[in-house]
Amino acid sequence: MILWGHALAALLFGLLALSQIRHAAAALPRLTFVLALGATALWALAVAGIGSVDLTANLLEALRDLGWLGFMFALVRRDGRAPERAAIQIIYGVVATIVLASGMLAIATAALPPADAPVLMAARVVLQMMVAVSALVLINHLYAAVAPGARGGIRLVVVALAAMWSVDLVLFATAYASAGWPVGLVAMRGLALALLAPVFALAVHRNGDWTLQLSRTVAYQSLSLAAIALYVIAMGMATSLLATIGGPSARIVQTAFVFGTTAALFAILSTPWLRAWTRVKLAKHLFAHRYDYRQEWLRFTDTLGKPGEDAAPLETRIVKAVADLTDSTAGLLLVRDGVGLGQGASWHWDGDSFATDGELPRYLEATGRIIALDAVRNDAASLEEARAVPSWMVDRADAWVLLPLLHFGKLTGAILLARPPIDRAPDWEDFDLLHLAGRQVASYLAEARAQQALAEAQRFDEFNRRFAFIMHDIKNLVSQLSLVARNAERHADNPDFRADMIATLQDSAARMNDLLARLSQHHQTRSEAIENIDLAALVARVAGRRSAQHPIVTGGARDAVAAADPARLEQILDHLLQNAIEASPPADPVALVVGADGDSVHVDVVDHGAGMSPAFVRDRLFKPFVSSKVGGFGLGAFEARQLAEAMGGSVEVASREGEGTRFRVSLPAVVVPVLGAAA
Repeated sequence: MILWGHALAALLFGLLALSQIRHAAAALPRLTFVLALGATALWALAVAGIGSVDLTANLLEALRDLGWLGFMFALVRRDGRAPERAAIQIIYGVVATIVLASGMLAIATAALPPADAPVLMAARVVLQMMVAVSALVLINHLYAAVAPGARGGIRLVVVALAAMWSVDLVLFATAYASAGWPVGLVAMRGLALALLAPVFALAVHRNGDWTLQLSRTVAYQSLSLAAIALYVIAMGMATSLLATIGGPSARIVQTAFVFGTTAALFAILSTPWLRAWTRVKLAKHLFAHRYDYRQEWLRFTDTLGKPGEDAAPLETRIVKAVADLTDSTAGLLLVRDGVGLGQGASWHWDGDSFATDGELPRYLEATGRIIALDAVRNDAASLEEARAVPSWMVDRADAWVLLPLLHFGKLTGAILLARPPIDRAPDWEDFDLLHLAGRQVASYLAEARAQQALAEAQRFDEFNRRFAFIMHDIKNLVSQLSLVARNAERHADNPDFRADMIATLQDSAARMNDLLARLSQHHQTRSEAIENIDLAALVARVAGRRSAQHPIVTGGARDAVAAADPARLEQILDHLLQNAIEASPPADPVALVVGADGDSVHVDVVDHGAGMSPAFVRDRLFKPFVSSKVGGFGLGAFEARQLAEAMGGSVEVASREGEGTRFRVSLPAVVVPVLGAAA
């Protein structure tokens, strides 16, 4: 079986090599392919004629392995750039070194006395197992690096090589475990190789130009697997050394050594700092570019478009997607807040931030520059850039870069990124990638805000449709009352008519009160003239109407007088008081506090309920049709601010989540003369 199987394999591989000699000079992959076929034929012939353990067969086996490794290396490096070829050379060089070491051990085994041969043969079998494992790892890399448009010839070669080295691995592992050479597996090895020869022949006819494309991810994986292989080799050598010097406790010492070193290695490799450092060093020294742009963009778009109810809000996903590009540990979104920028969503960002003035957004919008904050700290930035950056960003040591978000030349916000685990200065690759990502997320933000505006317009349309039905009911009521008024001129003296008229008026009033109750948030009372209002008395009156509904306390100044429309002011306080009552626990009172401050007076509506976030207060509180209550129209705070501003006042809010909210209604003050002041 050994003779005929290997002889058949030698014949088939030899014929295939001879058929391809005329094409050998066409390209390096073709040349190495022919050499590998010839080396395989010679090795199979030696095994058939001399034996599998003979020195010549062992050296030809090493030559066969080197030939196929050279062929795979020629395929991978064909389209690789110089730094990537350096990485491949390192990987293949390590495996080739193991092959050469196996050949040297074969020579040493033949040269030493027979008594010393078993130890060297066992060591050589271990190295051959390492060669098989490493070759399978490289085959995995080779298969993953095949260009999508490559023909099937390369794939057939990869499958055939994987099968060849898998059979070798089984043979060597069995030989090491049984401390002998399994003759049956040697015979099966020859038959398997003979069956693989037609696969190589078919690959030759189906092959195109042997073109491959190196994947950065696969390169990282291959380096990792090569490192694992080296670690296994080192462990094998170390345990063999311990076995010779350990004596009776050798097994215990070996177990403790392997367990301890493996646990320590896993502890070291699990640190984020080491992983980030490794990625930076590999990208810097082995590749032409730091980023795999295709992979980064796929991850970026996947984070932005993550579906599902459990997904984070869009603004948080935007911050995370941008931070992941540069391995930043945290990020903060700054959005338009008046003329400056205020805090928006954040991702892993700790601590408070402060609003900026208008100088920073003007600079970002005019230049579109990404600000490296270390340059500002080191006085390496321009004077204009240094003036634009607020002091709290410079004082925060982990703040790294500030990315402007521009959409059609308009600044929609900015993202402040924290430092990556391995601190470094941002370079042109960082700036290029962040510029592209900034434009993309700016368009996402602009689209989201356009959708929000469209939703508000749709709510207005819904309100208009609903109000059309109400207007129809009011028109019917007006027609009914007009008919009563016309008939009263002729039938006023008729007792029956007067009774019917009273019933009609009562029914109309009830229906109108029902309409007003349903539209209490939308109904605006008739404007009255501005009057001098005693705020303490008005607050007491409003509190008295609501005291049966919820505990309300009043206090503050007793002599504050405001210039306002009393009906509108009561409507404002009713809106705010209702919101405070609904936000408060049943037993916690709501406070109405009157105060005076120079030329203005104010009424504070204070509750100790759930409170509101800064983002909700800035972006949603005073927007129409935005409500945190189920079924609410969200017009209370909006209408309160509108009514106050119409009287020359304002409505301000201060709120903390979990602590409560204070609304302050400020109005122009009326100075009341004090009797006897002239004297």
